[in-house]
Amino acid sequence: MQEIAKTLIFFGIIFIAVGALLFFFHKIPLLGKLPGDILIKKGSFTFYFPLVTCLLASIVISLILRLFK
Repeated sequence: MQEIAKTLIFFGIIFIAVGALLFFFHKIPLLGKLPGDILIKKGSFTFYFPLVTCLLASIVISLILRLFK
C-alpha cells in the first residue's frame, strides 16, 4: 500500500511540474525558437516541429531522472 502511495505522490509532483511549465511556457526565452527547429510555411499551411527543443528537453528530463534514481 505504501508503494502505491509513493507512486501516486511521484506522478502528482510530475503533473504539477508539467502544468507549471505549460502555464509559464510563453515566458521562457528561446524555448521553441532554437536553431534547428523546423518551420515550413506555404500559403495557408504551416508545419512546425521543434526538433532541437525536443532533444534539449529529453536531455534535461533524462538528467533529472538520473538524479532521482
